[in-house]
Amino acid sequence: MFGYSTGQDPLYSTIPFYIGIHHGLNYGLFFDNTWRSDFNFGASNDRFSSFGAAGGEMNYYFIYHTRMADIIQSYTQLTGRMPLPPMWSLGYQQNRYSYYPDTEVLRIAQTLREKKIPADGITLDIHHMDAYKIFTWHKDRFPNPKQTTDALKKLGFKTTVIMDPGIKVEKGYGSYERGLQQNIFIKYTDGQPYAGQVWPGWCHFPDFTSEKGREWWKKEMNAYFSTGVSGFWNDMNEIATWGQKMPDNVLFSFEGDTAAHPQVHNAYGLQMTKASYEGARAGLNNHRPFLLTRAGYAGLQRYTAIWTGDNRAEDDHMMLGVRLLNSLGICGVAFNGMDVGGFTGNAPVGLYTRWVQLGAFMPYFRNHTGVNTRAAEPWSFGEEALEIARNYINLRYRLLPYIYSHFYEATQTAMPLNRSLAIDYTHDPKVYDARFQNQFLFGHAFLVAPLESQKMYAEIYLPQGRWYNLYTDAVSEGAREYLYPISMKQLPVYVKAGSIVPMQSLVQNTTEKPGDTLFLHVYKGEQPNQFTYYEDDGDTFDYEKGDFYKRLIKYEGNQLVLQKPEGKRTSQFSILSLVLHGFPSSPKAKAEKMAWLNAISRFDPQAGASETDSCAVQRINLKNENSKIVVDL
Repeated sequence: MFGYSTGQDPLYSTIPFYIGIHHGLNYGLFFDNTWRSDFNFGASNDRFSSFGAAGGEMNYYFIYHTRMADIIQSYTQLTGRMPLPPMWSLGYQQNRYSYYPDTEVLRIAQTLREKKIPADGITLDIHHMDAYKIFTWHKDRFPNPKQTTDALKKLGFKTTVIMDPGIKVEKGYGSYERGLQQNIFIKYTDGQPYAGQVWPGWCHFPDFTSEKGREWWKKEMNAYFSTGVSGFWNDMNEIATWGQKMPDNVLFSFEGDTAAHPQVHNAYGLQMTKASYEGARAGLNNHRPFLLTRAGYAGLQRYTAIWTGDNRAEDDHMMLGVRLLNSLGICGVAFNGMDVGGFTGNAPVGLYTRWVQLGAFMPYFRNHTGVNTRAAEPWSFGEEALEIARNYINLRYRLLPYIYSHFYEATQTAMPLNRSLAIDYTHDPKVYDARFQNQFLFGHAFLVAPLESQKMYAEIYLPQGRWYNLYTDAVSEGAREYLYPISMKQLPVYVKAGSIVPMQSLVQNTTEKPGDTLFLHVYKGEQPNQFTYYEDDGDTFDYEKGDFYKRLIKYEGNQLVLQKPEGKRTSQFSILSLVLHGFPSSPKAKAEKMAWLNAISRFDPQAGASETDSCAVQRINLKNENSKIVVDL
């Protein structure tokens, strides 16, 4: 829905799973039914919750565990877990509806490089096509698409294109003619193909619920593989048409068990992503594809990332987006994002700045805006906003070893990168307080406190434990509320005591090799902790054959233990530099620590590093890959 309101429901995707928390207990309930369903969580009834659907079987799974994380893990044992995405998809993505012609696309890419804004992807929206016909290129705007994608590749950019399901009804259009010939379009009960109006005009729609329809789609995708496309954005796949109402008497194969539209509607987007992922995996010669979808059903994480659709350039949409991402993470969809800056409308400078800061702490970091809006590239909002945006994008790229290791964790346990505080602090009533409902954990270590752009003070709740200010290392006690004056230059971020955070030197894109040193930041705490560090080539599926490097790192108070590495791969880093926060140290080590903190405190020159906590730095040679390493702290 274009420019949906913050209270609008339903939106694009259907995941009929929820976690109930009450009376000191928590449980999960997955209602596996593709018909339109309704859930009542007590707003109109103070005695019980209820759920139901317009048709189909009453097929549901009740999941009980004492830990919320185990509920998510059990749910994804039913619905599946995400594959490892390509590393480039975790970098910054520059999008617009639309960038064209090819010279404009290259201008944007070159400007990102000239202004030293790290970035890995550019997305082409519907204007790259000939009359909006899928699998085509506009002959004037993109006369040589392979030449364009090659030029972008030389600059370190991957190209993503939008793919809508509607196939224009037009004689001579190859995809339409082949679709008719192979009989893969959905039909009315009288056997005639259903037609609905979308961007190209009247369209037929592939039946992705049939193997034949999916195989046809995979072959049609060859038009993009041959032109150097690496990412695929499935949009309008609810199915969306002008008028938004498909007749109930449209029939689908439904894997050989013919079903009408009311039963299939919620599953259509999922099946489209399945066809797209399988087609891309087969067509990209062992390179991992990136997929993004607007619509889907439970289990969509097996094939695709998801974004929250056509949001607005408003503070309440930015905050709603945070809650949507956290909810998607609970539902097993760890790879998610929203349109940073807002899709409809024009973001004021303050809102854009806050949103980009927040985007650095999202699984999928995409800057996107709509047609007939002002330009929304980081340099479009003035020098101060550009500097702030660049600093946070830089931080994102330094954090890639931490982020990538968490994506590996999501493939194993479904634990998301963006985590509702309810996952780790399930029975702390403060995390459900409306004042703090937008706070979230970014992996194991970071607590992020999103703020509206006009706020001058931050109300922050830090859960149980001790927490370090990311920018100063100042320590705050948990289980307390805090009120802080804030600067537009800093988004409040805290690091949990006992955390282990691997970081790398700054690169401008993920094809650029970082320096030889892995910086391992360890924050002194009272409780033991551990972190699974993971590397592979970030591009191919060779990790499935053991070509990876994995190492369990344990913090045990007075020792740091790096267990013997697993996998066939050698780490890309030959030196490990330990940066120990909150530990006693020499004046030289303190100077090194101050240099580090001041580097990231460029977000606000008035908020220099604190000298209240000291820091030791050690350098360890990692060339002996097969040994266990123990460091006394």
